[in-house]
Amino acid sequence: MERDVNISDAALADYRALFGDVSKDDIFSYVYSVLHSPDYRSRYAVSLGKELPRIPEVATADAFHAFADAGRRLFDLHIGYETEKPYPLEELWGPLAPAGEVERYRVEKMRWGGKRGAEDRTQIVYNEWLTLAGIPEEAHRYVVGPRSALEWLIDRYRVRTDKASGIVNDVNDWGLELEPPNPRYIVELVKRIVTVSVETVRIVESLPPLEEAPPG
Repeated sequence: MERDVNISDAALADYRALFGDVSKDDIFSYVYSVLHSPDYRSRYAVSLGKELPRIPEVATADAFHAFADAGRRLFDLHIGYETEKPYPLEELWGPLAPAGEVERYRVEKMRWGGKRGAEDRTQIVYNEWLTLAGIPEEAHRYVVGPRSALEWLIDRYRVRTDKASGIVNDVNDWGLELEPPNPRYIVELVKRIVTVSVETVRIVESLPPLEEAPPG
């Protein structure tokens, strides 16, 4: 199947006039990276809430390629999140943990460590007998929409019952339906999302300043 990058020939011509022999993939990666730039998000914060994003053209070819290279790394990281190396979080086990793996790693609803009103976001209480500890501060700085990737994960990966139909959506089934089954799937996913979050922040913070080309 042929991949469509969705970059027009006219846009390609404009970017080549500015930055030399670049490809549509380069432009896509550049745009993806710019959208993660702290300078971009700050400069266009008001506009982004009202209209489609405006993608600025940077001042030099070196800056373009720096953004494009970072964009490729970010894109690969975000698309391949399920295969990233799990972050080495500590697994703190309570004395009542079941012997069987399926029940041992079963999730009902994860939450942050600590008590209500004094959350400890270095920890995720996975279930009654397992807590994942050692979440670094920078993991919370990868924000997807209004919340961090970890907040999204905690909200999404829990057992839900549809009020109207009574149908139970059991996220634990996802790992058990793999071949071979993996009862640790959600534990490993939490660790992988920490890796993705930390690496995203590292790449984003290494982006060059967003210096735009003068109009003309």
